[in-house]
Amino acid sequence: MQRRPFIAFPLAALLPRHTRAQAVRTLPVVASFTILGDMVRQVGGDRLALRVIAGPDTDAHVFQARPSDAEAIRGAAVLVRNGLGFDAWFDRLARAAGHGAAIVTATQGIDPRATEGEEHHHHGGVERGTQRHMSPRRVADPHAWQDLRLGQTYVRNIAEGLAAADPAGAGAYRRNAQAYAQRLAALDAWVRAQVATVPPARRRVITSHDAFGYFAAAYGIEFLAPQGLSTTSEASAADVARLIRQIRAEGITAVFVESMASPATLERLAREAGVRVRGRLYADALSGPDGPAPTYEAMFRHNLSLIVPAMRGEG
Repeated sequence: MQRRPFIAFPLAALLPRHTRAQAVRTLPVVASFTILGDMVRQVGGDRLALRVIAGPDTDAHVFQARPSDAEAIRGAAVLVRNGLGFDAWFDRLARAAGHGAAIVTATQGIDPRATEGEEHHHHGGVERGTQRHMSPRRVADPHAWQDLRLGQTYVRNIAEGLAAADPAGAGAYRRNAQAYAQRLAALDAWVRAQVATVPPARRRVITSHDAFGYFAAAYGIEFLAPQGLSTTSEASAADVARLIRQIRAEGITAVFVESMASPATLERLAREAGVRVRGRLYADALSGPDGPAPTYEAMFRHNLSLIVPAMRGEG
């Protein structure tokens, strides 16, 4: 019997046509946490195989990576990070994994808000260059996504990073980014209209930690918190007592815990001030798909639906 010669075919050639097209175009991307992950998904669509390291309802301030996370990074073509010291653990994980991926910093080009703080409390470390124009006790606030106009900068940076890594998809990434940025601009206008319904004197909110500085600057609300920029910082007794006095003196009714923070401090503060906690805000992480904040856009709508009535003193 005559043997037929063995011919080696590339694996992709043996796949059905639609599967082969997907295999060729899928770009492996890893994002550090859920808010970035949603932005990347909105821009990249089905051209990406996306992995998010710090998942829903996970505190990225104190995240502990697993061996599988390092494996995902080693296999990625693009890594997407927030920068400004927020996800310094992601940088360390990438270095340890020996990745060869392109790195997209979503906050590239953003002039960071400066706030008081100690360097060693700043989300696990200070990046080179982030404090060039700050005194030793001034640190960069990394929560820039809390301003929807800056969120549009995130989107543009992500689109350009993906386009550079996958030139064949550049047109799709940029079209998706433009449509997404338009939705964020409309959402920004809606947020401003909602806040405008509250008298300026009542635009004060108490939250768990100082994650809403950009939101405050953008939308004209004063946010007060017993903890600093990071959930790892401790609220002092003096800070808590000061907030209790302010709540009583100014009649503040908008008191909230955050999705990842321990509610104990805020519940004690509210109890001693004679007010009630009005709900749970999402600041540094999204909820799961069945929760109230599964996307970046939904997070803003959820937070505003709680904040505005509480500032008015309704309910």
